[in-house]
Amino acid sequence: MRRLEWPLHIVRRVVIGVVVLAVLAVAIPLGIRWIGDVRARCDDGVVKRGENKECVGVTDGSYHFAGHLAAVVKKIKEENDKVSKEAEEGEPYVSVAYLTSFTLTNDDSNSEDSVRHELEGAYLAQYRHNRGDLASSPKIRLLIANTGSSSAHWNYTVDELIDRMDSADKLVAVTGLGPSTDPNLEALRKLSKSGLATVASTMTATNIQGISGFVRVSPTNVDEAYAATAYLKGSTKLRTAVVVQDAAKTNLYAATLGTAFTEAFPDKKTGHRLVAERMTFDSSVPGGAWKNELRYFPAQLCDTRPQVIYFAGRGRHLTNFLDSLANRSCTDHTFTVLAGDDTSNLDREQIAHAVENDVTVLFTGLAHRDMWRADPRRVSERSARYFQQGGQMDEWFPTDDRYDGQDIMAHDAVLTAAEGIRMAAIGGPDSVTGITVRRMFHQMNGPQQVAGASGFISFQNNGNPRNKAVPILRLNAQGRAELVEVSSAQGKPPEGQ
Repeated sequence: MRRLEWPLHIVRRVVIGVVVLAVLAVAIPLGIRWIGDVRARCDDGVVKRGENKECVGVTDGSYHFAGHLAAVVKKIKEENDKVSKEAEEGEPYVSVAYLTSFTLTNDDSNSEDSVRHELEGAYLAQYRHNRGDLASSPKIRLLIANTGSSSAHWNYTVDELIDRMDSADKLVAVTGLGPSTDPNLEALRKLSKSGLATVASTMTATNIQGISGFVRVSPTNVDEAYAATAYLKGSTKLRTAVVVQDAAKTNLYAATLGTAFTEAFPDKKTGHRLVAERMTFDSSVPGGAWKNELRYFPAQLCDTRPQVIYFAGRGRHLTNFLDSLANRSCTDHTFTVLAGDDTSNLDREQIAHAVENDVTVLFTGLAHRDMWRADPRRVSERSARYFQQGGQMDEWFPTDDRYDGQDIMAHDAVLTAAEGIRMAAIGGPDSVTGITVRRMFHQMNGPQQVAGASGFISFQNNGNPRNKAVPILRLNAQGRAELVEVSSAQGKPPEGQ
């Protein structure tokens, strides 16, 4: 029987066809997954997560998470590109990340203004370290890390940060870390276990302490409560008080603030006393029922008539409380409301509205640009001048009214990380790691303390700042916080160098 022989060109076509079919059999399903990943991808290291498809993750400034951040993110990207270009010529560098929620909803205590101001202050610290008055080596690339609204996607973002420790980014420290909430605490613990150095800018809950490699530049809630008490006892005749507190279990900020004031305020010698038990509401109850709870408080307050109402809750809860208090029956009685630092997250419109209610509203802030002028021994003049009217920050961001002090706190947090990097680099640029940077934090005492714009900063063994300066602020009708005085946990902050 004669064997059938195919022409060579037909054989080639058949072979090619078989190969193509085999490739397509594999490529088509892979292609579907790849297309799906593209749709979920916002940029390198940034992906869409959750029902709202938030873009979360880590960027070097190639991506801005919200339109209002575009101007400052552009500056960070330009500075990062300069560092990368200089690295090609042999200039060493490491990276520092600024981590918080940059895509916000009504569930967040931070405002768009506050997180934008934080990023502006972080950029200033990067610039000062790289090519400003504090120029040092290795240079710093600043990464922007978004955990999403309420830090719901912290796990993805933290994993992305940890991956960058051994990558070309050479990440050694994470700053910012967001407000005092359970998700942010979990993120902090995971970062700590990875060996990264961590510096909180506005995390004040007292029970967040003693975590390896962690320090904060803000006073704790206990410090704030004692600073408030020192002000009341030394500068006013206000001797009776009631605590109004958010009882939500996840609100670590409110719980520690209310407890601290309850312990600090009573004093038999001076006659300062609490005239009723704590009045609580629960902001975690679904449907906003906490607003209804606040409506019942004025009647009770009119019965007890305290001179001071110490409000231990978030700023957005404070505005609702003040609205309720405005409808009180005892209009003949004058109340002074004293709150914690989260009040700084109110925008100017909310602040102006808060003082329409014929109630004096004071709060313990974290920083204020007038602190240096009021008490120049307590604050670094060199750092403070950047935030004064007509200073460098006004030149860079002329249309942004940084009224809340958040830029100062973020600057001081990144400045602390930068100081740790500079000190660790004594052994050479290759010696700068997360572990070596965090070891330097506890060397920042005496002449080595951080010359912050919010005050001179040194750290206790548990990571808390030592007797940090605390500004007492008053809200005014122009939507600003006015400096009343500079206090501290001990009533008088330590003098700077």
